[in-house]
Amino acid sequence: MRNHNLNGWTIAFLGLLLLFFGVFLAYPLSFMLSRAFGVGGTPTLRYFALLLASPLEREALGNSFLVATLTTALATLLALPAAHVLSRYEFRGHGLLGGLLLVPMILPPFVGAIGLKQLLARFGSLNLLLMKLGWLAPNHPIDWLGAGGFWGLVLVQALSLYPILFLNLSAALANVDPSLREAAQSLGAGGGRVFRTVTLPLILPGYFAGAVIVFIWSFTDLGTPLIFGFSRVVPVRVFDSITELNTNPMGYALVVGVLALTLGLFLVCRRLFGTQRYEMLARGHTGEGKQRATPRQTAVMVLALTLLIGLALLPHLTVLAQSFAGRWFVSVLPDRWTLANYGEVLADRLTVSSIRNSLFYASLSAGWDVVLGVAIAWLLTRRRVPLAGLLDALAMLPLALPGLVLAFGYVAGFDFKLSWLNPRDNPTLLLVVSYSVRRLPYMVRAAYAGFQQTSVTLEEASASLGASAFRTLRRITLPLVAAHLVAGAILTFSFAMLEVSDSLILAMREQFFPITKMIYQLVGKIEPNADSVACALGVLGMVILAVSLVLGSRLLGRKMGQLFRA
Repeated sequence: MRNHNLNGWTIAFLGLLLLFFGVFLAYPLSFMLSRAFGVGGTPTLRYFALLLASPLEREALGNSFLVATLTTALATLLALPAAHVLSRYEFRGHGLLGGLLLVPMILPPFVGAIGLKQLLARFGSLNLLLMKLGWLAPNHPIDWLGAGGFWGLVLVQALSLYPILFLNLSAALANVDPSLREAAQSLGAGGGRVFRTVTLPLILPGYFAGAVIVFIWSFTDLGTPLIFGFSRVVPVRVFDSITELNTNPMGYALVVGVLALTLGLFLVCRRLFGTQRYEMLARGHTGEGKQRATPRQTAVMVLALTLLIGLALLPHLTVLAQSFAGRWFVSVLPDRWTLANYGEVLADRLTVSSIRNSLFYASLSAGWDVVLGVAIAWLLTRRRVPLAGLLDALAMLPLALPGLVLAFGYVAGFDFKLSWLNPRDNPTLLLVVSYSVRRLPYMVRAAYAGFQQTSVTLEEASASLGASAFRTLRRITLPLVAAHLVAGAILTFSFAMLEVSDSLILAMREQFFPITKMIYQLVGKIEPNADSVACALGVLGMVILAVSLVLGSRLLGRKMGQLFRA
């Protein structure tokens, strides 16, 4: 039950939150809008017309749409059968395989792209292996990456992003009442019809939540196309336009177009699927509804899931192998193995600085998210405050706001003489804020769930004994929701550690580079072992992220999937 009494502290708290969103969310967005639509103070659509008239920009837009659509479709083909099998059947190795399916989340797609290039290039490991076996002519390698890296881009994104769909679908399937399936089967419906007419409508909201995030993530992914050298996509065009912000307003029009497209897609899909209600008389219990698989079914499911896991881990395993490679050129496996790449990472001033910077940025952003998430969830669940709907919308908006757009807005909008606020001089503050804003919805959902599951009886008893609202929050409520907060903080920290778009755009000076920007710089060098050192740095980041995700998943369990709901 929410308190109707508002005091000065509550109003001040709400005002500070709205001020934060106004400065770091509304201001950069409005700044970009004013530049995209304005010429000398006169609104115009001229730049958008020029944008659509440009064959290069139209091609980039079409490529990005196609990449995102195919990535989402392929991720669905990978995630849906896996989630269905693991939610319906119990068999030996069930828990292990379910955990391994989430492993691709520990490495951002653009690092996996380094490994996939080594594996699938024209004279990469796969073609060389086929040539060695005599299955492929030496002078006719297969172009596995296809169309300048287009299919490689789709493949690596789908393999990296399908766990988001898997988490959402698993959570949705776990909530399906098994008695509904049993009733349909008792009326003679086959397995396929039961899934199509009963299960699928019930899990559509969960699927929608994951699919929208995967589509937007793929559409705005900057790092992966940069690694493949596939420049004719929208994110790379935005990245290239940053150097001409003061002379060419076309960049603003392009970013605003991306923002309109992603927000429009988000709202349309939410309108079509998010408002549909499929209610059940009782909540489903996965454990009760699971069937014990026969030995033959177990063998088939274990084999299929193992193949999927093996395919998804190929980029990671290749990155790991390359991190130990002393020389890997025109050979199936490295010619020489060494630990020197890790030694170089730990000895070089800039790579060590990038690890330290990432830990610093991610820790600060996670701590700030805890403060913001608790404050917003507390106001929404425990206080009836004015503008609560606006506050909730602002907190959830980053789910549909690409990091590419936000980082571009920060570079453009904070080009001040204040060096601590200008990313061209010192991006520390804006990197921390951008990491925090992007992951804030996860923390808000974690805190909100904790508050909703905590009875207000103890808080009312504390208030009746004269304790202030903040003392009650500190001494009673926060200890009760601590597990939710810790899990949310771990997840925000882990994703901030290897954030790509914000890092590539905002970190412009070497001393401020986080891990991802340092990896990109290393890959761009022509030194013989630069890629191997980049992979070693990526593996170190992957280890940190893996530990964080394991801790978060242990604390949240199945609830982890709900953090990725749109």
